[in-house]
Amino acid sequence: MTEDSQRNFRSVYYEKVGFRGVEEKKSLEILLKDDRLGILPPHHDSHSLVMSYRKGQYLDILRALRVVHFISDTTPQVELYLRMYQLESGKLPRSPSFPLEPEDEVFLAIAKAMEEMMEDSVDCYWLTRCFVNQLNRKYRDSLRQLPRAFEQYLLLEDSRLLSHLKMCSAVSKLPYGLWFKKCFAGCLPESSLQRVWDKVISGSCKILVFVAVEILLTFKIKVMALNNSEKITKFLENIPQDSSDAIVSKAIDLWHKHCGTPVHSA
Repeated sequence: MTEDSQRNFRSVYYEKVGFRGVEEKKSLEILLKDDRLGILPPHHDSHSLVMSYRKGQYLDILRALRVVHFISDTTPQVELYLRMYQLESGKLPRSPSFPLEPEDEVFLAIAKAMEEMMEDSVDCYWLTRCFVNQLNRKYRDSLRQLPRAFEQYLLLEDSRLLSHLKMCSAVSKLPYGLWFKKCFAGCLPESSLQRVWDKVISGSCKILVFVAVEILLTFKIKVMALNNSEKITKFLENIPQDSSDAIVSKAIDLWHKHCGTPVHSA
């Protein structure tokens, strides 16, 4: 496998906007020749100009939110991103005191995770914005099917474990929102999460299923010892972080085992 095919989405993004030699961990088969999130045009010569426009747009949106008193100097950064996204998408509520919608919670979780990966706030906003748009548009129907696919592949890998989950009435109460809607943001640490997101951005949200399956397989003994759905769900929402890299590596192996070598399959 060539060096180019091992770069993660941040490495490719930084190179596209003119920053080379960024020290980062590398992961597999990520955005190779083009920007799948649609942030930048295909012609490299125009990237600097486009990024200046992106920064100007970012600052304009912030100014607009300040004018209508939706944000202040004390507003948390990830909330700024949310309000900017809401304004751009025409979904800004009448008041910042309105309760958040479930889709807002998803955005905040992804933005918080992306903030750990990116140093620049402008880059962080655009990556979060475009990643969420990809989930909402390209993967909307596929994401709804992932719980069923999860059950299907867990049956193939460990039918006894699946039977235990069913016996405890836990299958329908598993943290699917954390796993699939939030793409494991808030569940996996950044070093592991970026490898999963690389696959999603590259064209396959099905990797999320195999990460979920591998979590169950990794903590099978613990899960089998729990005898009710509430305890199982609580544990799976707070898995030990020190196992994350191994879980993702094994999940990628499962992905290849069941799907061959998918590149852009959903």
